Amino acid sequence: MFRSYEEMPKIELPLKQEIWISDSTIRDGIQMPGIILTKRNKLKIYEYLHKIGIEKLECFLYNERDKAVAREMLNINYEFPEVTGWARAKPEDIDLILKFDEIKETGILMSVSDPHIFDKIEFKSREEAKDRYLQALDYAIDHGLRVRCHLEDITRSDFKGFTFPLVKEIISRDKNAIIRICDTLGIGVPFPEVDLPYGIPKMVKELRALGVRNIESHIHDDFGLGVANSLAAYWHGANWSNLTFLGMGERAGNSELEKILVFFIHRVKGFEKYNSEDLVEFARYIEKEVRVFIPRNKAIVGKNIFAHESGIHTAAVIKNPFLYEPFPPESVGGERRLMIGDTSGTEVIRKKVEEIAEDLMGLKVKVEKKDPRILAIYKDIHKLYDEEGRRSCISDDEMKKYVEKYFMFEPVVDEVKINEKEGEK
Repeated sequence: MFRSYEEMPKIELPLKQEIWISDSTIRDGIQMPGIILTKRNKLKIYEYLHKIGIEKLECFLYNERDKAVAREMLNINYEFPEVTGWARAKPEDIDLILKFDEIKETGILMSVSDPHIFDKIEFKSREEAKDRYLQALDYAIDHGLRVRCHLEDITRSDFKGFTFPLVKEIISRDKNAIIRICDTLGIGVPFPEVDLPYGIPKMVKELRALGVRNIESHIHDDFGLGVANSLAAYWHGANWSNLTFLGMGERAGNSELEKILVFFIHRVKGFEKYNSEDLVEFARYIEKEVRVFIPRNKAIVGKNIFAHESGIHTAAVIKNPFLYEPFPPESVGGERRLMIGDTSGTEVIRKKVEEIAEDLMGLKVKVEKKDPRILAIYKDIHKLYDEEGRRSCISDDEMKKYVEKYFMFEPVVDEVKINEKEGEK
């Protein structure tokens, strides 16, 4: 069996199709309640997406601020991410895209569920909706744009009566059109045996059977299944997923870019094309500048992802990080932290003492975990939790004081008394 990251086998996509990622952080992400992305924020996000190697991003072009951002991104002229537009199914929206000669692709919103067709847009019939969508599609194609059809609320749509016939019309006009399956309320499920309209695997298979060449998932996370459904779509033949960094977006947000990215880099064969080394830095930027709160236990970029406190865990990680870390911290720009709390043992205290002593004295220090000074520090720390009701971890500054006390100012400890008290426990 394997005992290191290098030995850990990777899985393969069953259909071995080439896959790509598109980002919607500056389009869908800005719809997250309570946040505002400035021009500077959007351009910085564009830079991070470029470093990662994301192939495409989409943006609004309705107001002057959005147009100015798009113009600056286009002037930077990176190959990746490609800047693409977004439009409602109206020629006047598509005209906004056409004003930018460098933009070669646009998404077109096509709401396909009856609640959206009748209650939101207030079409008189499904036929009227289909005609409007296809007219906008024809207008975009006739003006030389590549198209991406956003089938909004697809997981509540009538596939046989409306969605599949619409898709057939779309690919008859453009066989390379991207069909985006938009699980707008996150009610899809990743299980292959679940039928339409909820089963994402079944949906992708049926679209492929119709002759769709390019399928993209766009999954909201209302039930916490965003990433699972995005992966399920890839697993059954989709070649794109549309994601947002940190899952930014309306309500519960979208499938998280960083999770999909790291999963493919570390768990799936053949995805070295992406670079994940700036993900933690990217997250800290969004947290500081955009004011998006990131939970400490947030996968990939949370501050506790590589933090260890438990005695069993810290002792193991000191020996071999592979034991309790699924990928190295540096692969996402993170840093391992050994923390001391009420579940910590002498091994992590010993490790911390060595690090702090080296910093204080400029010398390499080797200490055994049964050293009476380590046991004294252990006793002092656990007294804080057992008798004084402490509720936080021990800081590095506090540990420094223990090192100064027991290793610099009072280097001799009464080993007999320490061992006697340890025996009493």
